[in-house]
Amino acid sequence: MGNASDAMQVSAFGMRAQTARMRIISENIANADSTAREPGGDPYQRQIPVFNNELDRVTGVNRVRMSDVAHDQSAFTLEYDPGHPAADADGYIRTSNVNMLVEMMDMREAMRSYEANLNMIENSRRMQERALDLLRR
Repeated sequence: MGNASDAMQVSAFGMRAQTARMRIISENIANADSTAREPGGDPYQRQIPVFNNELDRVTGVNRVRMSDVAHDQSAFTLEYDPGHPAADADGYIRTSNVNMLVEMMDMREAMRSYEANLNMIENSRRMQERALDLLRR
């Protein structure tokens, strides 16, 4: 990494990636209590962001981006509720495979990563300002 501008660019890409991650986590949280709509149907399936790194050959800066959204393949939870419209013949409904504890931990990690990238941008900006102040003297 050559200069403070490159560091700011890397941090900006990190912030965008964490923003996308928080959006996916928010969708998971919003749909955590969903059930199937019809008997035997599937409820909301937890989503997982997929990131990749790519090298900008011109600047030599590594960039992180959300490249895809995968579906969590863990099993749905079964709840006994024979009066529910989506209950199967045995009276069970499928509920989402979203675990609120996992989502809250992921959200906290994403927020901390976002804040770390923001701090890096602020520190790079301060360093550039100090360098300019020294050059003016």
